Amino acid sequence: MDENNDNKKNVVYEVKPESNTNFKTVQNPSSYKNYDNGKKQKNGTGFAKSILLPFFSGVVGCAVVVGTCFGIPSIRSSILNTNNANNSSTSTSSEASGYVSQTSLSNYSDTAVYAANKILPSIVGITVEYNVNSLISMFGNKNETTTATASGSGIIISEDGYILTNNHIVSTSSDDDFYEVSSATKVTVKLFNDETEYEAKIIGTDEQTDLAVIKIEKTGLPKAEFADSDNIKVGEFAMAVGNPLGMESSITCGVISAVNRKITDTDGNTYTLIQTDAAINAGNSGGALVNSEGQVIGINTLKLQGEGIEGMGFAIPINSTEDVTSQLIEYSKVRRPYIGITGMDLDEETAKANNLVVGVYVKAVDDFSAAEKGGIKPGDVIIEADGQKITTMDELNEIKNTHKIGDTMTIKVNRDGQERELTVTLDEQP
Repeated sequence: MDENNDNKKNVVYEVKPESNTNFKTVQNPSSYKNYDNGKKQKNGTGFAKSILLPFFSGVVGCAVVVGTCFGIPSIRSSILNTNNANNSSTSTSSEASGYVSQTSLSNYSDTAVYAANKILPSIVGITVEYNVNSLISMFGNKNETTTATASGSGIIISEDGYILTNNHIVSTSSDDDFYEVSSATKVTVKLFNDETEYEAKIIGTDEQTDLAVIKIEKTGLPKAEFADSDNIKVGEFAMAVGNPLGMESSITCGVISAVNRKITDTDGNTYTLIQTDAAINAGNSGGALVNSEGQVIGINTLKLQGEGIEGMGFAIPINSTEDVTSQLIEYSKVRRPYIGITGMDLDEETAKANNLVVGVYVKAVDDFSAAEKGGIKPGDVIIEADGQKITTMDELNEIKNTHKIGDTMTIKVNRDGQERELTVTLDEQP
């Protein structure tokens, strides 16, 4: 507003309409007549000058100012950026506090579609045939042999036909008082969008890690891409891919529920696994657990089931499979270092009751083993390995497995109340 017109700010215009009269548009301002016996005339021209003209002048002035501001790039950017900054303040605050900003469902869907399209060509279906010898049949007959099948999944790990899967899929031999199950007599593989069945050869198996490698004679296969499973985070996207119940190329989605879970299976093997709530069913074993980029982070291997249990599946971290896979391809087995003892864990109660110390009690020593050559004897209690205190066989094995065949380990034992430090040179596990 012009500084010279400040003295006009106190002028107030008041229009008092007649009672019970609605405001209408004035078509002819000159029709207004004198209300003060001609002393002061209020006609249309005075109203326009005093009310309408200042109002419309103000509107035009604002429009000119705003238009000018938006015509100048620096001012326009300042205005727009201020608005954008206000809108993104919540997101910036979330990122600064370590949380990831929320995503829309459409983005989640796009992520799943991308991951599925990338990994599915690298997942195969596996069918295994084996013989079941019934020792006692329901009719009283003995040695009745039938053929049975099992199914699972696998991951293509090379363009020339090598496939990674679970040991329990292709190595099915077992027996009890009622039947015997042979090793696999035939293994066939079906590729993504390919009805051809390819017969596979078992290259190597490892019961301790529940991993196996098979191979088909075909080249140009789509090798799966691996991620660094050490970097996965609880809560991130996870997709399980495989052939559950023979339904080929199925996916289920969820999140990473936990990492480094210690799980012991029915055979007494203990694994360190990734936990996920992505559904894992029979036939998913050997398939892939992948991240949002469609990269493999784990091998689906087992699930917990029973009353009150839901959404607890587990996968072998892909990083832990690399050395095992290369050894299975090269040696058809995993070559592991070996001490050569049979031991049991001694807790405080058991140790005190037998006048011993807490540690690993050596029940037996294998003939000609590293332990025997190094001077370990039955009755010793192993209390340290490589300078680390141990109380269980699992702890001893974890330290041993950091070594290679031919490496030396220092073992401290308590024998008859006296501590002794021994050196053993690790052999290959027979």
